[in-house]
Amino acid sequence: MGTTDRFQTAVTTVLGQQVSLAAGRTFSGRLVAAYGTEGPGGLRCFPGPAALADAHPEELRATVGLTSARARTVSALASLWAGSAGTPSREELLTVAGIGRWTVDYLAVRYGDRDAFTPGDLVLRRALGGVSAREAEKRSEAWRPYRAYALMHLWTEAAYTGAKH
Repeated sequence: MGTTDRFQTAVTTVLGQQVSLAAGRTFSGRLVAAYGTEGPGGLRCFPGPAALADAHPEELRATVGLTSARARTVSALASLWAGSAGTPSREELLTVAGIGRWTVDYLAVRYGDRDAFTPGDLVLRRALGGVSAREAEKRSEAWRPYRAYALMHLWTEAAYTGAKH
């Protein structure tokens, strides 16, 4: 759990929604190649909120290979972030079209909230025996205040046992 760059984590989460990990990495690489800044040793740094907010969604779509809806989400997220004094709140993130409860729950986990939890996550629900999101939430109450750790263990176990994602 944790991240060194909350904006990058939010954007790469959006880029990786409903696609394979490989596709999400490809989109992220294209985004950094097109909008990133020069870094040490010839590396490129992830673009900041202002750089992505200034890019028109159609330009993002064409350059990165995103759907129009995903490009609009990245653009709106960048604009929200560029206009914030810090990390936007959960409520602010939920105002962005294309960002729903799973995304903000996942970001809370990645941002280091030890009790954050993604009850609607398919891999989690399968790891718990195919339960509903409501049942996953109910079961997670016993793990408070460390539900994020339980979530990570369940995801890791699913990854290593070959559970369907």
